[in-house]
Amino acid sequence: MTSPNNFPLLDAAGTRRRFVAGLALSGLGLPLARAADPLVIAQVAPFSGPQAVTGRAVHAGAKLHFEAVNARGGIKGRPIKFVTRDDAQKADQTIKLVREVIAQEAPIALLGTVGTTNLEALAKYGVLVQQRVAMMGAVSGASSIARAQGMHVVKASYHDEVARLFRNLSTMGVQRVGLVNQDDGLGQDVLVGAEAAARQFGIQLVANATYARNTTAVGPAVAQMVKAQPQAVFLGATTAAGIEFVKQYRAAGGAGAMLYGMSIIDTDALRKALGDDGARGYAFSVVLPLPSDQGRAVVRDYQALRNAAKDPDLSARSIEGFVAARALTQVIEGLGNPTAASVATALNAAKAVDVGGYTLDFSLGDQTASRYVDFAMFGAGGRIVQ
Repeated sequence: MTSPNNFPLLDAAGTRRRFVAGLALSGLGLPLARAADPLVIAQVAPFSGPQAVTGRAVHAGAKLHFEAVNARGGIKGRPIKFVTRDDAQKADQTIKLVREVIAQEAPIALLGTVGTTNLEALAKYGVLVQQRVAMMGAVSGASSIARAQGMHVVKASYHDEVARLFRNLSTMGVQRVGLVNQDDGLGQDVLVGAEAAARQFGIQLVANATYARNTTAVGPAVAQMVKAQPQAVFLGATTAAGIEFVKQYRAAGGAGAMLYGMSIIDTDALRKALGDDGARGYAFSVVLPLPSDQGRAVVRDYQALRNAAKDPDLSARSIEGFVAARALTQVIEGLGNPTAASVATALNAAKAVDVGGYTLDFSLGDQTASRYVDFAMFGAGGRIVQ
């Protein structure tokens, strides 16, 4: 039997179930039951320029988790669509592209925008509040970002980092410390934290040298530190500038001082640039679980996926994106019908998000979701000693 349009009808036993599919494929405009709409998550970050290494690393870590979620069927049958825009870490572009991606893609959340100045600009103009879209894993430990409405940071603050470092240095008898920091909101926040910690732990800041944001123009800072001869130099710097400082400082004869880098400096990139011998003795803050911390499920899961993926953008900074993505999906999984507004509300109330042995509290409102800070150092052969 056929229909007036010469398409086979279902028989009485219902055995020819392809009728509706045939109509849809024929282009007659009779719709199939549509596949589940994706849940869009967007990242506006630097994928070019001096800070591209961080934007790409955070993206690669988040992508690693989202692909694993999609491989097991998505969230309640809905796949995650992860979209990006490149702001080259220029604050005006961050604002423009965040507004653009929200209008074009209607994401239920943002993830992983990089840079204190960029995030402060979003907060200043109320972009996230106006659009009722939250950002998970904002890549900054500045106090201004910890307090910003709609932004959630998955690691300890810069003030936590510097306070822990200065406390440790004071127990080692180190009193003369030099600070190198970026000339922007990031650097200013680090300086405020360093001055407070110095007063608390009896540390003398013998020199404070800055370099221009989004550059590696650290020559004057190197000269200033060589002249000041501190016992330790603390680098409140980004990856490319931090690497360049270490190269130039050691070449200029500053090998006597201990070098401590903030967690924002990608240690994989630093070791690759300096070599195992050049990296030896460089110490750094640890604010997220290290790959060697196999006692945490999040590390085991991350390492297994990373080894299988072989993505060249995966680096020491990538676990930050992975943790942010995992925390975000856990919050979304608890919602019936996720929307940008419902995700934002749920994140503000999320008190104990355990991503696998690393627990986050997003409900505090005036501080980052974690206070965990430790230290590690490159030893012989590029081995990390904690």
